[in-house]
Amino acid sequence: MHLRKATFGDVEAIHKLVNDYAQQGVMLPRSRNSIYETLRDVIIAEEDDRLVGVGSLHLSWDALAEVRALAIAPGFQRRGIGRQIVEELLIEGRALGVKTFFTLTYQPEFFGTLGFSEVTKEELPQKVWKECINCPKFPNCDEVAMVKREG
Repeated sequence: MHLRKATFGDVEAIHKLVNDYAQQGVMLPRSRNSIYETLRDVIIAEEDDRLVGVGSLHLSWDALAEVRALAIAPGFQRRGIGRQIVEELLIEGRALGVKTFFTLTYQPEFFGTLGFSEVTKEELPQKVWKECINCPKFPNCDEVAMVKREG
């Protein structure tokens, strides 16, 4: 398994993986358009030329970034792929000067093992909510807000 930045050729596989989980209600859906627009944010995990995981780091505000759209293909979970993707996203963010990482998740236990702590949504700046208006669950968000602060 190796990690790399996503390319245009990955969009359909990303779209399918994320939206298959969204149909199960365990993550939020992503349109092809939003995947194209944020493609530079995305890291892919591949094994034998097959996409087995995806995650992205979205810069939100001054030294603040969101880890989002983390999905591991069925049959590849619990092998450390999600951890490797998140750790790579954190390295990338630190290199850019990110001081606070956050995530909105249905998997707080997983992110807790990576040093994220649960916070109230009100503790995050309003700037992070600009995309929520397009969410099918707006305004009744049921995701858990978590943060990881650096130094």
